[in-house]
This record gives sequence, C-alpha cells and structure tokens, in this order.
Amino acid sequence: MSTNNEVPDDVQEFATKLFNFARNGDLTLAEYIDQGVDVNMSNQDGNTFLMLASYSGHAELVDALIARGADVNKHNDRHQTPLAGVIFKKEDEIIDALLAAGADPRFGMPNAIDTARMFGREDLVAKFEK
Repeated sequence: MSTNNEVPDDVQEFATKLFNFARNGDLTLAEYIDQGVDVNMSNQDGNTFLMLASYSGHAELVDALIARGADVNKHNDRHQTPLAGVIFKKEDEIIDALLAAGADPRFGMPNAIDTARMFGREDLVAKFEK
C-alpha cells in the first residue's frame, strides 16, 4: 500500500510493465501508446521507452516509437541521449533510425560524437561530423 507522497501501487505496477515492454522489445507498448500512454514517458532515472528500447537493441520497437512521435533527443537524468547510449552496443540499425528521425549527435553529455570517440567508432565520428 502506498503512502501520501508515493505513486499508488497499481499505477507503479502498470508503469513497470510498460518499461519492461520497452526493455524486452514488446510491440504491445505501441498499442498502449496508441491508446493514450505518453510516448515520452520516463522512469525514475529519466529513461524513456525509446532510450530503453534503443539500449536493448530492439530496432522494430524503436521504429514504432519514432513513428509515434518519440523525442529522439530527450536525455535521461544523467544527460545521456538514446543515440549516445546505443553507440557502444554497436546497434548501427538503431543509430541510423535515430539519425533519420533527427537525433542530434552534439546533444547530451557525453554527446554521441564524444561517445563514438571513446569507443573507437571513428566511422561514426565521421558520420556525425558531416
């Protein structure tokens, strides 16, 4: 049972379920968004569905979230963006999808350019600096 300042247990359980859909690449999440769940909802760490789906390598869900208006430049509480977060995971298909949707490689801290340098992805540094 929750206290006065906490989120009710049932709401917290529902939110946890949604974020697990993002982590697991479950396209059921898109159906919930179509029914009114905020595509840019973030968890206690500021991670959005897009951040979690990107980081977990779920390209199909990333595309579905982008198609529903996910903010590709929204950073989490550590100022990381989905683009910077996915670089070291070597998910090039997701990197391309984020870029095509307007992800800015200069946004966030560290930004995607610095992250690419840190992980020896000079191919991406060149791509981002165009």
